[in-house]
Amino acid sequence: MAHPANTYSLVADIGGTNTRVALADGRQIITGTIRRYSNAKFAGLETVLRKYIEDEDGVDPIAACVAVAGPVRDGQATMTNLDWTIDRETLMRATSAETVSILNDLQAQGHALGHIDTANIRTIVDGPAGHDNAAKLVVGIGTGFNIAPVFDLESGRIVTPSESGHANLPIRNEMELRLCQFVSTAHGFPAVEDVLSGRGIERVYAFLGKEADDPKERSAKDIMAACNDGSDPRAVEAAKLFSGILGTVCGNLSLIQLPFGGVYLVGGVARAFAPHLTAFGFADAFRDKGRFAGFMGNFAVHVIEDDYAALTGSAAHLMALSGQN
Repeated sequence: MAHPANTYSLVADIGGTNTRVALADGRQIITGTIRRYSNAKFAGLETVLRKYIEDEDGVDPIAACVAVAGPVRDGQATMTNLDWTIDRETLMRATSAETVSILNDLQAQGHALGHIDTANIRTIVDGPAGHDNAAKLVVGIGTGFNIAPVFDLESGRIVTPSESGHANLPIRNEMELRLCQFVSTAHGFPAVEDVLSGRGIERVYAFLGKEADDPKERSAKDIMAACNDGSDPRAVEAAKLFSGILGTVCGNLSLIQLPFGGVYLVGGVARAFAPHLTAFGFADAFRDKGRFAGFMGNFAVHVIEDDYAALTGSAAHLMALSGQN
């Protein structure tokens, strides 16, 4: 079915393995237009987007925004696991759109806040409701780890990028020190995402095997499945250790950013852990800040369970660029 020209926006969420593309009518994603493409089958983003436009009967978008799993600087994105050129010129050439933008994927998630169905937001730590313009914090836990602070100013929303997953992992006790030493073999030092990510939970599981003198490896998917059905006590122990460290890191980040408007966990690993975080000690670790423990009650923590939030955020960002906040 042909789409009207210069009416819809094209939005894309580019991961290391797949790219999802959709059309948006204002901030609303047109769900029937969402398509997924395997990156391995394409030479670059331009060929993906041209294929999408062909699949959508030659749609002529008025604007385009892509969210990229990697740092964006001066209109150009780089991705750790994907050798693609992603820049404004490529995006304009591929889509013929009048307005184009490139965001880090966590920035896109930040722009989605306030435009997500509340049914897709799970609260795991209660806190007072902040005023509409209170700072917020998006924390992404998936293939990697990263954050994006969200500031709503009179001039509009600002979502600042970061590479927080590459900061040093905090240490609270002797076991966590040994865990840091165990994971530091990956990159020469213990980074946050060496533990708080999909591959991170696999490392925690392997570490516990070493601690028990019973080395064993399992995939993140299998660890969570075993945690859900209780078939592997080590999987449960790994999830508890993971949840406590995640609580500590999120608490530290909250003291740095003061997100009185809430902390929002996003990503596949965050969604998988959501049913367990409360029981596995996330809230206790989040608030374990000594004399500031009471102050930590100012920050609510939620999990966003909308898998298309980055697409919604990209659409919302384009609306803001057009002056429609």
